[in-house]
Amino acid sequence: MPRDDTVCIILAAGQGTRMKSDLAKVLHRIEGRPIIHYVVDCAIRAGLRRIVVVVGFQKEKVVEALRDYPVQFAVQAEQNGTGHAVQTALAVVPEREGSVVVLVGDAPFLRASTLRAFVEEHVSSGSDCTVLTAAVPDPHGYGRIVRDPAGNMTAIVEHDDCTETERRIREVNSAMYCFKLPSLISCARLLTDDNVQGELYLTDVVSIMRSKGMKLGTFTAPDWREMLGINTVEQLGQGGAILDALREEA
Repeated sequence: MPRDDTVCIILAAGQGTRMKSDLAKVLHRIEGRPIIHYVVDCAIRAGLRRIVVVVGFQKEKVVEALRDYPVQFAVQAEQNGTGHAVQTALAVVPEREGSVVVLVGDAPFLRASTLRAFVEEHVSSGSDCTVLTAAVPDPHGYGRIVRDPAGNMTAIVEHDDCTETERRIREVNSAMYCFKLPSLISCARLLTDDNVQGELYLTDVVSIMRSKGMKLGTFTAPDWREMLGINTVEQLGQGGAILDALREEA
């Protein structure tokens, strides 16, 4: 069970333009329930007691959808990347010790047992950052986990930046992480928007930590489908079947 000082940040501020809908992505429904409900339920069942949901696009509707949940909110007024979203959440977190797990609000398939084991592995390893990874059948579009000959993670390389050799790597980044809270606070301050999109990226925190010699680790999800996100109408339509399959195999 995660310790009481573990904070959970859920990123739920984006619009999700690929859904071709005016509705915030996390409010689209699978089996009659908003996607964000599955993520918050997973965090609660895993034993995480302090949950901060980052809202932005249609924030009033997202807050209303979660009115019965024991969560607090951080408002990302301008969607300026995942790193900026985490900075926004940290501003409302009073704790300065312990651990923080970062989840994404459009990934409804993660199981509480996996999340619990992920956090426990992070704490027991003493890592400054642990990345949740998965070995997927088709890694196209995902950031690849690059390792050295000893098996240590050395980088997360986005698909467009991969060499031909790196593109053959099937282990990918889920965009979900555990951090030592002090380490995240110190490195998140160093993020810059020096990239094509002009945004602050959470993946850059991992690079900053590595440059500082901090300890990095990984935890591989037992089922790659747990890390899938909902980005299109087609993926939304497949959501119920994936949930059913994961329930049967639990």
